[in-house]
Amino acid sequence: MGSHQYFIDLSLDSWVSIQAGAETLNFKSYTWVTRGEIVPIGDVEGHHVTLIMRGTFYVFENGELATGDTVTTSDLTKGSGSFRGYTTIKFGDGSTIMVKTQGTLGGTAAGALGSSGATSEIIKGAGRFEGIKGTMSTKTKYLPVEKGEVAPKGYGEGTITYTLPGK
Repeated sequence: MGSHQYFIDLSLDSWVSIQAGAETLNFKSYTWVTRGEIVPIGDVEGHHVTLIMRGTFYVFENGELATGDTVTTSDLTKGSGSFRGYTTIKFGDGSTIMVKTQGTLGGTAAGALGSSGATSEIIKGAGRFEGIKGTMSTKTKYLPVEKGEVAPKGYGEGTITYTLPGK
């Protein structure tokens, strides 16, 4: 991916109306690449398709910790294009939240920030999150790609807004 720096904004402000009685989980997160594949397409300079798998460590405002696994695919030309992915957040008690995200990513030359927009919907929950409905918004800043890295590490913060059955 070269020496691009990225900023991803997965906020949902423009399309989400929060339901009365909804609960929130605010968090900070750190993400890193666990596996990645970048395949050049060759039709124009800088066009490639990616498959990136990331690990994430979450620290929630209430003191709870969780880990996450994310799988994303993207179609990018010079760092800009579309992506989609799935994240599973795993809590210490075995409960999980699965989120589906899709959006666009903008990259710029080294040292500059890019931007992205996305929609994130909770598609499944288990344990204490069984039957969960809601959304997740995240803003993530990515560090410059280091030698040997397929994609950058990132630091972010966000909110999970949800309802559970019977609430």
